Parts: sequence; structure tokens; C-alpha cells
Amino acid sequence: MNSIDLSALWLSLQVALLATVFAFAMGTILAWWFATSNSRLARLLSILVTVPLILPPTVLGYYILVILSHQSWLTTLIGGQILFTWKAAVIVATIAALPLVIRPIQVAFESIDSELLRASELDGASKWQQLLWVIIPLSYRGIIAGVTLGFARAMGEFGATLMVAGNIPGETQTLSIAIYDAVQANRMTEANIMVVLLTVTTLLLLWFAQTKSRSKPY
Repeated sequence: MNSIDLSALWLSLQVALLATVFAFAMGTILAWWFATSNSRLARLLSILVTVPLILPPTVLGYYILVILSHQSWLTTLIGGQILFTWKAAVIVATIAALPLVIRPIQVAFESIDSELLRASELDGASKWQQLLWVIIPLSYRGIIAGVTLGFARAMGEFGATLMVAGNIPGETQTLSIAIYDAVQANRMTEANIMVVLLTVTTLLLLWFAQTKSRSKPY
């Protein structure tokens, strides 16, 4: 396998890892809010974060492309050009992974016995202390499931990434895009190798998550 293919795998892993970290950080807070709030805003946002699961990737990519092309403040915040860079790939992967991270965590949060939360309140725990020391430890199976699904989704993102980040070998060409590129160029041997790499990586991740979800947190 040539260096371009290896760079595509490495870039995919980097993008997926960063996207999963961002999606987990945002998703945990949102899942907690959705699980504990009945406000209209929470319900509306809960619907909106699910949209990336429903929209075709090209439509999602178009929306992100339009938003990023008009957000000079975001360019200043992140630093430098965003569109057609690895940063755009991370943003797309984060948005795509977010709903898959939120839902399992939200379900885990909602399944916690309310008596445990009341007991922690009587002990003087604040909402944030409840989240960090009671809710998250008791929800570790849902968290593992959410992180696994989010990482897998980020790793396999293709359509929206191609629209927003482009197909620049060594810079924005993720493994999924490299596979598409190889097939289009009839480089089937390269495509086969990359497909096996992506499949094995995904299977190992799922095996790891299944093993951890069956173990006890303590």
C-alpha cells in the first residue's frame, strides 16, 4: 500500500477521534438536558440534533458548506481557512456522530433510579456533581455504546465530508473517500486493501466496546 493510502487511514483515525471527543463533550451535556428537561427548547433541539440521521449526506454537506462559507467569526475562532481542510472534515464528522452519541447516553441517563438522585441531593450534591459522580458512572454502558457508534459514524463519513472538505490526497482524503477514488480509477487492489482496513478497524472497535460494556465499572 502506498503512502497516500496510509495517510488516508491515519487522517480518518485522527478525524474520527477528534470528532468523537467533541461529540461526546457536547452530547453528554445535551443528553443530560434532554433527559431532565421538558421544556419546548429542549424538545426542539432534541429533534434538530437528530436531523443528520435523516438528511441525505449531500444535503447535510450543503447546509454545512453554506454555514461555514458565511461564518467569518468561526474562521477567526478556529484560525485560518476551514473549508476544504481537515478542520472541515472534523466539523462534519462531529455533526454526523452527535445524534448517535446522544441517544444511547440519554436512554442510560433516563434509566437511573430517581431515588439515587434524591439521595445525592440530600447529601448536598449540586446538579453538576450529580452528573459527574452519580449519573455518568451509572451510565457507563450507554456512554460506551454512544462513543462507539459515534466513532464508527465519524470513521465512515463520506458524502458530506467530500462536499465540505474535498478530496485532497494527504490533506483531506479520508479512507472512505480514498476507497471511492480508487474504485473510480479502477484501482481495485488498493480499494480491496482499504476496505479490509476499514472493516477490521470497525470490527475491532465493536469488539472492544462490547467487551467493556459487559464488564463492571468497579
